[in-house]
Amino acid sequence: MGVIVFRDFWGKENLWWKFVDQESIQQYLEGKLCLESLGYVILSATVDGLPGLTNVFKGILAQFCHFHQAQIVRRDTTLNPKISQGHELLELVKVLTFTEEYIFSHRLQLYISKHRNFLNEKTTDLITGKWFFTHKKLRAAIHSLIRNLPNLFTFQKYLDLKIPTTTNALESHFSHIKDVVRIHRGLSLSLKQKVIQVILLNSSIVLQLKRKE
Repeated sequence: MGVIVFRDFWGKENLWWKFVDQESIQQYLEGKLCLESLGYVILSATVDGLPGLTNVFKGILAQFCHFHQAQIVRRDTTLNPKISQGHELLELVKVLTFTEEYIFSHRLQLYISKHRNFLNEKTTDLITGKWFFTHKKLRAAIHSLIRNLPNLFTFQKYLDLKIPTTTNALESHFSHIKDVVRIHRGLSLSLKQKVIQVILLNSSIVLQLKRKE
């Protein structure tokens, strides 16, 4: 069981959520359309690493989470890369939030040009005779940066909106929920959902309005 949440970063309010068995793009689209039908105007969305999620917010400013981007690179290079090329890419990503877009893009291109031959090295399977890229994980990390680059620096282009660069605020909210559920680990699935529902509702616009009445 999981839960998808749309949360107002500045208002610290949960706007929409849905319990799901498996996360999908369609569910995010459902949440977006629901909020828009209620009159919400979504100015920007900071999204995590679910493939295709930025497409849900076409026509809306989308910011790809810097923390999730760093996670993707760390997953493919590890925190202690065995090769210098991995170390170099990891160091490049560490300063992502503090770098201007054109500088980061330029450095990434320099990195690719510098290590092009290394990145294109191939290994042949002695049994099948088929070849594959020797450093496929490192290539995957680089491709993720290239793919997400158009949405990594949205926050710099619209400074007046103060777009958050990570989903850390929501992740922190989830951590609180997990702590509460962990305390009541003996609960059935339906009761766990009710507990989570109460926590989410407690930080929702609905409860805020009731408190003002």
